[in-house]
Amino acid sequence: MDTAWIQVFVLTLAECAAPAGKTVCQEREFDLQFLTRADCEVALEQLVTLKEESATVIVDRAGSSCTVSARESEIFASAEEVRVASDGTAPWKAPDLNAEVVAPSVVAHEDRLANLPDCENYDGQGACKMGGIIIEGADEGEAVEVWKREN
Repeated sequence: MDTAWIQVFVLTLAECAAPAGKTVCQEREFDLQFLTRADCEVALEQLVTLKEESATVIVDRAGSSCTVSARESEIFASAEEVRVASDGTAPWKAPDLNAEVVAPSVVAHEDRLANLPDCENYDGQGACKMGGIIIEGADEGEAVEVWKREN
C-alpha cells in the first residue's frame, strides 16, 4: 500500500439558514468531496434546488461551486488489498467491475424524476422523489427510508 495525491472535486455550499422560529439567518458553509466533476455538479444543482425550496434558507450561488482540488490518499494495488486493509474496521462491499460508468446528465435525471412517485406519500419499494432529488434504496428493490423535517 502506497500513498499518493488524487484529484477530487470539492463542492462548497454557502448558505444562510434561519433556525426554527427565528427571523435572522446564520451564515454557514460546508464542503463535500467527489471523485468526478459530473457527480459534483449534479449534487450541487440538487442541493441548491432543495435548499432554495426551504422558506428558512438563502443560498449564496456565487459562493457555491465545484472546485478541483487534491488530497493525499492511500492507494491499493487491488480490491483484495482494500478488503484486507479494512477487515474488521468497516463493512466491505466489493466493487462491481462489470458496472458501466456513466456520467449522469441533467436530461436523464429529469426524465427519471418525472416517472417516480412522490416520497411524501410513498411506502413502497425502489426509488421515489422529494422535490428535485431522487431518493434511492441501497439495493434495488430495497424499501426507501425518507427523513422528513417536523414542523
